[in-house]
Amino acid sequence: MSTQQLDTQALSDYLSAHIPGFTGPLSAEKFAGGQSNPTFKLSAGGEHYVLRRKPPGELLKSAHAVDREFRVISALRDTDVPVPRTYVLCEDESVIGSMFYVMEYMQGRIIWDPMLPEAADNAERSAVYDAMNQTMAALHNVDIDAVGLTDYGRPGNYFERQLGRWTKQYRASETQHIPAMEKLMTWLVANMPEDDGTVSLVHGDYRLDNMMFHPTEPRVIALLDWELSTLGHPLADLANQCMAWMLPRDSDGIKGLGGVDRAAYGIPSDEEYIARYCERTGRDGIDNWNFYIVFSLFRLAAILQGIVKRAEIGTASSTEADSRGEAVVPLALMAEQLID
Repeated sequence: MSTQQLDTQALSDYLSAHIPGFTGPLSAEKFAGGQSNPTFKLSAGGEHYVLRRKPPGELLKSAHAVDREFRVISALRDTDVPVPRTYVLCEDESVIGSMFYVMEYMQGRIIWDPMLPEAADNAERSAVYDAMNQTMAALHNVDIDAVGLTDYGRPGNYFERQLGRWTKQYRASETQHIPAMEKLMTWLVANMPEDDGTVSLVHGDYRLDNMMFHPTEPRVIALLDWELSTLGHPLADLANQCMAWMLPRDSDGIKGLGGVDRAAYGIPSDEEYIARYCERTGRDGIDNWNFYIVFSLFRLAAILQGIVKRAEIGTASSTEADSRGEAVVPLALMAEQLID
């Protein structure tokens, strides 16, 4: 069975037995995009749900951890971090061919363009950016012991471990020799900041289009796509978001703010955004910021290279996955410019 299809009868039988009040018949519609874990809107008995599954077939080790997604979303239910309600995790691959979980379907807006063209005015743009900032601070302020996530990752030396992970993932999915990537891997090892002992829950892919906003208000109602979440250093999330804004406006995939006069649109500068985040988290400034940005660019390039490899072996979950490979070299070159 492909990533585009579900055995709706088998799924309906399973959900009827595991979700109180669930009644068929069941229909499923795949959401567009979703490069990693295929995501579907389920409709049954007048209700709607969301299903996230591992893609079936050959997978890179440690990738597509939908069970971790389910655990962290469930743990955050009663915190200040907005998340959907979770219903069930199915680890029995015989049901639809791979592990999956089902969560609440929420009505809201996914905003893809950081310019916020739908915004009524600059005040609304500023409010949306502040809501993103507030949500990130709430995430990093979560008491991981209180929510039962003490063992959700290994504390300490986060960037060292992440560099090791993404270097291995990149090597496993390498399809061509990219000199800039080689240079980045060497530079990141040599310029690794000393670990400051800070440990928090990190999202791992914190950016505008991984959150859902209220239908009419500039308010985040759900933080989504938790596949890369772990215990780690909060600056990874902050740098990942600021890195995304560096990308060009005509980027194929993630649209950035490269070349935009942000003040003219009510969008905060990196400095303003970082300062507000530091206020909300009690942080007294940030040293070695360039390292975190370079690391974020390298990691995104490694992630996209993984999509290229999955497209090559037939397990990528989106038909446009193979085109993402065109962004790997430009990202590596952008990072290289920051270290020269």
